[in-house]
Amino acid sequence: QVQLVESGGGLVQAGGSLRLSCAASGRTFSNLAMGWFRQAPGKEREFVAVISWGGGSTDYADSVKGRFTISRDNARNTVYLQMTSLKPEDTAVYYCNAARVPYFFTRDTRHYYNNWGQGTQVTVSS
Repeated sequence: QVQLVESGGGLVQAGGSLRLSCAASGRTFSNLAMGWFRQAPGKEREFVAVISWGGGSTDYADSVKGRFTISRDNARNTVYLQMTSLKPEDTAVYYCNAARVPYFFTRDTRHYYNNWGQGTQVTVSS
């Protein structure tokens, strides 16, 4: 059973920064792509960023490109999301997850595990 625990969210003013962390357990993650997703009130969960198993490849939603950076530490089974130049529209609950199939690089939530963590709330005030 995959377990994912997100942390690092909070309240920040527009233009500020936050660093999110995701601790993963329950299986080997070093051969899995890891992604960050977010869900704002009244909206569907959306893709934010993904990183490949070794960290050599990344992909970002257009809305966060140039402002967010995803990284990972396989020795610690941890994935990070550094968020800078935050905007009020970044306000959401942020989730991490792992792709179910090894060595499959995707931003499509259908290819991620069904058991999502509790997420971490990010609120950006204007």
